[in-house]
Amino acid sequence: MVELKNTTATIKLNTGASIPVVGLGTWRSTEADDGYKAVRKALEVGYRHIDTAAIYQNEGQVGKAINDSGVPRNEIFVTTKLWCTQQHNPKEALEQSLKRLGLDYVDLYLMHWPVSLSPRTIKDGNLLTIPVREDGARDVEISDWNFIKTWELMQELPATGLTKAIGISNFSINNIKDLLASPGNKIVPAMNQVELHPLLPQQELIDFCHSKGIIIEAYSPLGSNNAPLLTQKTIIEVAKKNNVTPAQVVISWHVQRGYVVLPKSVNADRIVANLKTFTLSKEDFDAVSNISKVEGEKRIVVPDWSPFVPFV
Repeated sequence: MVELKNTTATIKLNTGASIPVVGLGTWRSTEADDGYKAVRKALEVGYRHIDTAAIYQNEGQVGKAINDSGVPRNEIFVTTKLWCTQQHNPKEALEQSLKRLGLDYVDLYLMHWPVSLSPRTIKDGNLLTIPVREDGARDVEISDWNFIKTWELMQELPATGLTKAIGISNFSINNIKDLLASPGNKIVPAMNQVELHPLLPQQELIDFCHSKGIIIEAYSPLGSNNAPLLTQKTIIEVAKKNNVTPAQVVISWHVQRGYVVLPKSVNADRIVANLKTFTLSKEDFDAVSNISKVEGEKRIVVPDWSPFVPFV
């Protein structure tokens, strides 16, 4: 029988701050008060890391749950993200996020995608949307803006006290190289949050980021919508063998690989279970690691940012 216990481990960011290895993801936790209930439950059972984003449309719920939890603010690591329509003014966007959250600061502010969307086609003034052109394509800014310009502006944010650290999300190795080599770069991103799971292990990206002092954070760690990995044959076999849930197998595999993982759920029992991890045997760890070699790698989150291609 393996020993399951709440994961309290942390990883040091390049700022010196510590980030809990397992956090609660809140993407799509928007119905009624789903986000509020999920965060309250998570904090109640021991989570100390909550991840949200402006575009998730739930910062209000997340922030209220944090403030109502009774857990001291300085014990909770909070992340939110800059949406693509606001890349020209990240300070204003962060101030708006903090207002929605009801917080004085966040611990980490991420550029959500290395893509700027033009707000010119937005008619109602709501920037937390995906503007589209007349042909139905996303209104991507290519000629007069890029993620390097956005990063130059984001670098000013830690000094304001509005965020303790800044980072990136959905960045490829080549995009990170371009960012780090840019003349205006003064801060190495603390984090790169990316899709990561046994069908998309991304070892090369993990190794590259590690070499630059950038921590990797896994979103969609169970395979995104409907958690397809939880019905995968190898995962089920390892779960039965160890008398744990399939989700605990996958989350433990992530933890064992040495980065941050963000399982998402609005189900109270699963929120409790997802924080409990164990050490996989070499045989079981290798079996999970080999899934992508047997079934082929599969990226699930692939929005069309044409003509910009993010994952090259």
